[in-house]
Amino acid sequence: MNKEHYIGIMSGTSMDGVDVVLCEIDKQSCLLKASLEYPFPSDLKDEMHSMISGECTLAEVGTVDVRLAILFSDAVNTLLEQEHIDPQSIKAIGSHGQTLWHEPEGMYPFSMQLGDPSTITVRTGIKVVADFRQKDMALGGQGAPFAPAFHAFLFGNTEATESYVSILNMGGMANITVLGKTLLGYDTGPGNVLMDMWIAEHKDVTYDRNGEWARSGEVIYPLLEAMLEDPYFSQPYPKSTGREKFNKSWLEKGLNPTLQPQDIQRTLLELTAISISNEVLKFNPDLLMLCGGGAKNSFLVERLAALMPNIQVGVMENADTLEAMTFAWLAYKRLHNEHVDLKDVTGARRNAVLGGVYV
Repeated sequence: MNKEHYIGIMSGTSMDGVDVVLCEIDKQSCLLKASLEYPFPSDLKDEMHSMISGECTLAEVGTVDVRLAILFSDAVNTLLEQEHIDPQSIKAIGSHGQTLWHEPEGMYPFSMQLGDPSTITVRTGIKVVADFRQKDMALGGQGAPFAPAFHAFLFGNTEATESYVSILNMGGMANITVLGKTLLGYDTGPGNVLMDMWIAEHKDVTYDRNGEWARSGEVIYPLLEAMLEDPYFSQPYPKSTGREKFNKSWLEKGLNPTLQPQDIQRTLLELTAISISNEVLKFNPDLLMLCGGGAKNSFLVERLAALMPNIQVGVMENADTLEAMTFAWLAYKRLHNEHVDLKDVTGARRNAVLGGVYV
């Protein structure tokens, strides 16, 4: 089959930017052809944080839905202009949307992503595939994470081997993929979200470059132990989480005014490293490959390697584009009416064709 061109859009929990990729896809491969990170407006980010942490009106939800769609459209159009690409050459855009709330447990499980797909298709002139999570949740799944299915596609079938390869995506939340006899994957807990939140409040920057501020502090072990006692960390997989769980209110429950801000930052980095390593060591892979924004945090990578000395830890090429590539690939799967093999990851009753098409 001929190769087709798709665009993927990903705006993660950290809201540190909109990742847009152009991919060339067929049944055997998904190749990254171009990418950009488009800035996320600080006022929109602040409004989203306020909506997640407190009360909001339906008017605010509707307004942000359209504002995000305009932002995503501008990001796509910038990539097209940058690469001198005719929109008509693109089969579809796969848009994850910006998660406002993710609640897979309870009587009425749901996951809400904003960024109106109809507005995106009108403003770009390209078909859009979106709303990927809802079908999986309707089938009893967690609706997340989706990256493991793409990782399995990229890195092939390892069923014939006795070894395991794991992939760790460290965005706002961290999720693990285990490629072995059975495909597994789930959210381990916070990735960058708490660290980014804390440094933004104290240093007026959006992230801790290379973990330098965390490195200047000391671990507060009573705080670390209290955070690790949260039931999420002992909950069996399949499981998924988000900012509605790990947020400022969650963090502040264990703080007191005598603690030094840099020590809290150091403790948050250790929380991320330990909660990840505890899960990775359950599978004892030969190789752990890192991707997502957290892979750029050299101190976090250093701590992960120290906590898992018998596992080879490496950073993937194009580590910060893999999530956006996932949604370009999911758009390809939807337009070809192909099931996404996720039931062993999310706990859904069966695999399904995922996503709605907007033209």
